[in-house]
Amino acid sequence: MTEEQKQRVAVFRFGIIHDFVGGARLDHGERERLLREKCARKWEIPCSNQTRLSRSTILRWIGLYLKERGKLEALYPQGRNDRGMSRVLDQETGLALAQLRRQQPELTVPELVKQMHERRLVTDGVGLSLSTAYRFLHRHDLMGKQPAPVDRRKFEAELPNDLWQSDVMHGPMLLSGDKRRKTYLIAFIDDHSRLIPHGRFYLSEGVACFMSAFSDAVLRRGLPRKLYVDNGSAFRSRQLEYTAAALGIALVHARPYQPQGKGKIERFFKNVRTSFLPSFKGETLEEINEAFELWLNDYYHQRSHGSTGETPFKRFTSRMECLRPAPDNLKDYFRKTVRRLVNKDRSVVVDRRLFEAPVELIGKRVELLYFEESPEQVEIRCAEKSYGLLRQVDLHVNSRVKRDKNGQIELSGDGACESGRLWEGE
Repeated sequence: MTEEQKQRVAVFRFGIIHDFVGGARLDHGERERLLREKCARKWEIPCSNQTRLSRSTILRWIGLYLKERGKLEALYPQGRNDRGMSRVLDQETGLALAQLRRQQPELTVPELVKQMHERRLVTDGVGLSLSTAYRFLHRHDLMGKQPAPVDRRKFEAELPNDLWQSDVMHGPMLLSGDKRRKTYLIAFIDDHSRLIPHGRFYLSEGVACFMSAFSDAVLRRGLPRKLYVDNGSAFRSRQLEYTAAALGIALVHARPYQPQGKGKIERFFKNVRTSFLPSFKGETLEEINEAFELWLNDYYHQRSHGSTGETPFKRFTSRMECLRPAPDNLKDYFRKTVRRLVNKDRSVVVDRRLFEAPVELIGKRVELLYFEESPEQVEIRCAEKSYGLLRQVDLHVNSRVKRDKNGQIELSGDGACESGRLWEGE
């Protein structure tokens, strides 16, 4: 099993057990009810063709997580191989199959599969068999000709930071440099108070911008217990899933293929469109973000909300003792983490770049942490100890490397690195 697959499995397992380890106190009856519900549900389990979870499995995951004091690595699968790879469809094929089913509910499943292939709606390399289609349609309640009624009820989180909702709103065209570019408002809303932990206009709605916004929100307002998002590519990114789980935040997605609106964040966006944008007279990205920050602090956060009867700021700050502050090393959680075995020649590969590790780590499994926007800066850790930043391999220098009788490195020829060191800190 690859490192990415192990991370996916660990993130899924954390999502299952979060209710039991997320800090909320459960009495025995509530704990048993949650266990029964989770065992009764069907799940899309990463790297597995199973759809059910047993009580003993969930309890074992809880025990492992608590034993390691909340480390996500405790939920990594051990001693597994790839023979249990998931047979569920990729998201694009699944969306196409669900949409075709709703458009033509009278078609039989074999006819649906035939049309999927004829219209080339199946992603290359994905096998859409009859059994896979039946399993998918059953799982998403799409076998009936008429969709089953859905019980939707109003709800509100009990405390500040119990639940955040997040989404992206398309903004106006603005100047960035010497060009006009489309902007996107990425915002988070606290479900209990309606306070906006963070909102800002960006030039992209992609993963990098969303992760930057998420980091700013957490740094400013603390850690939410749950983050509710839809199924866009940024919200389904492995980086977001891993970061949220590592911070002890349950990432909750709207039900796939049957998306339900996030009412509170949508109403906030409507407020932005009707109250803020019409009064904005600027031309640049910097100007709109300055104006939006003032509007949030001086107008939105200080006005009584129609549903709560209190201002968002007052309602949020009235229960400050419930808030979990961001960890001091918050930035580290937003780095990508991969695990490698250091080769005998000290080399490790990260994003197709070759690096050299310290001699004492040869043959050991290490963690490599880096930001995707700066993959040349990689920190190496082993057994929770940092060994600093790695240096990329210089093959020309290495061709002149020799060792003396005491095993110390020497470089032959001119142009050697200072002191003959190939890695800072060796």
